[in-house]
Amino acid sequence: MRKRTAFYGLAALLLFLSTGLSVSVRPADEPLFTQRPNILWILSEDISTELACYGTPVVQTPNLDQMAKDGIRYTNAFTTAPVCSPSRSAIITGMYQTSIGAHNHRSHRDDGYKLPAPVKPITDYLRQAGYYTVNVKTAAPGVTTPTKTDFNFLPDHPVFDGTDWNQRQPGQPFFAQLTIDETHRGKAWKTVVKQHESHIRPEDVVLPPYYPDHPVARADWATYLESIQLMDSYVGKILQRLKDEGIADNTVVIFSGDNGRCHARDKQFLYEGGIHVPLIIRWPGKLKAGQVNTDLISAIDISATILKLAGVTPPAYLDGRVMLGKDAKKRDYIIAARDRMDETVDKMRCVRDKRFKYIRNYRPEVPYMQPNAYKETEYPMWNLLKELNQQGKLTSAQALFVAPTKPTEELYDLQADPHELSNLAASAKHQKTRDRMRTILDTWVRETNDQGQYPEEKIWLPKK
Repeated sequence: MRKRTAFYGLAALLLFLSTGLSVSVRPADEPLFTQRPNILWILSEDISTELACYGTPVVQTPNLDQMAKDGIRYTNAFTTAPVCSPSRSAIITGMYQTSIGAHNHRSHRDDGYKLPAPVKPITDYLRQAGYYTVNVKTAAPGVTTPTKTDFNFLPDHPVFDGTDWNQRQPGQPFFAQLTIDETHRGKAWKTVVKQHESHIRPEDVVLPPYYPDHPVARADWATYLESIQLMDSYVGKILQRLKDEGIADNTVVIFSGDNGRCHARDKQFLYEGGIHVPLIIRWPGKLKAGQVNTDLISAIDISATILKLAGVTPPAYLDGRVMLGKDAKKRDYIIAARDRMDETVDKMRCVRDKRFKYIRNYRPEVPYMQPNAYKETEYPMWNLLKELNQQGKLTSAQALFVAPTKPTEELYDLQADPHELSNLAASAKHQKTRDRMRTILDTWVRETNDQGQYPEEKIWLPKK
C-alpha cells in the first residue's frame, strides 16, 4: 500500500454541519444540535436498486420509500467489490480492499493477516471519540439479525463493543452496523420469504434482457423481489424502535446494500448488477427531506462521512471521501475490483463515470462462467443459461455471458446501453473515452499499489 500519513482528531460537528449541510431554518442564536448524533448503518445483503422508490415495478417497499421521502436518495452509489467479504473489508476501513490486501473473497481467515499500518477499522476512531460501537443482533422486536463481519483480515481487538445500542452508557452516542440477510440467497429465499403476505407473481416481473424469459428465471427473480419486500418490513420495525425509544430525531440512519444482487451475471461481476446499490440517508431536521442526489458515491465514502458526522477528522490515508458538508469532495469516477471468488480465480477492474464504464479482464482466456460451486448449486439461472445455450435457445444478449472467453477490454455507454450489452472498446468513435479510462485505471493501480498485481500466497479452498 502506498505510504500516506494519518492525521486524525476530534473535530467540531457544529462547524461541519453549519457550513455545508442542508438543514432546516432555525433562529440564529439557537444551536443546531445539543449532542452528537447516533449513527445506524443498515446493510441489506446482495441487493441492487430494486426498490419501488428507484422505479422498480411490482415490488412494494413502503418503509424505504418513506425513508427516501424523509431524506436523501442516491442514484449512483457503488460498492468497491461485487461480493461481501472484500466489500465489507473496504467498508469497515474506508479503504479499497485492494489497498489493504483484502481483495480475495474469504481470504486471510486463519493465517493471522493484519491490516497494514496505519489502517484501522473506523470503529477504532469512533470509540476514541466516545462512541459505543455495535454489531446489532436483535434489531427490533421480532427481527433478529446476523452479527456478520466477514472481514478478510484479523483485527487487533474486537471491532465492535456490543450487540445492542441499549448496552451503552446513559447519554453515550452509538454507531451501529446492522445486517439484514433475508435478501441473501439461501434459507430465507426458500422458507422465510413465503411467510410474507404480499406475493409477487412470476409472470409480472420484468427481467433484464440478458436473462432468458423462462419460468425458472421468472420464479427466481420474483423470489428475489419478495425477499426485498420482507427486508423492507424489517426496516420499518427498526425505524419504529428508534421512534419508540425517543432517539429517532438524533439518529442518522443510512441504508445501503453490501454488494449487488445475487443473480448469475450480477454478484461476483463488475456489471451494474454486481456493484450498483441503493443508498438512502435520513436525519430528521438536519438533512433536507426529499432530495435525490446523482453524485457518484463509493461505499467507502459512507465510511469517511460517518467519521465526519461523529466529529472525527477522517485520517488522511483514507481512500473514502466525505460526501456531506463543506468538506465534501465529489468524484469524477468510481473504481471497483473483482478477484478470486471462492475456488474460482479471476481478476477484473472497472472504472465508471456518470456515462461510461470500462472493464479490464486480466484473464480473458477463461470464461465468465468458470466452474464455481456456489453459483452452480445456489443459482438456478446459472445452470439454466448453460442448458439453453447448449440447445441454441439464447438470444445474442443472453449468449454474451456464456461465451468461452472474455474480451480483454469492455466499454459501455450506460446512457444508451444501461444493460451493458454493446461492447464499444473497439469502436473507432469511442477510442478517446477508452484511452482516458485506461489511463485512469493504470494510474489508480500504480498509486494505490493494487495488491491484485501480486500472486496470492495461499489459495483458499472450501473445506470438504
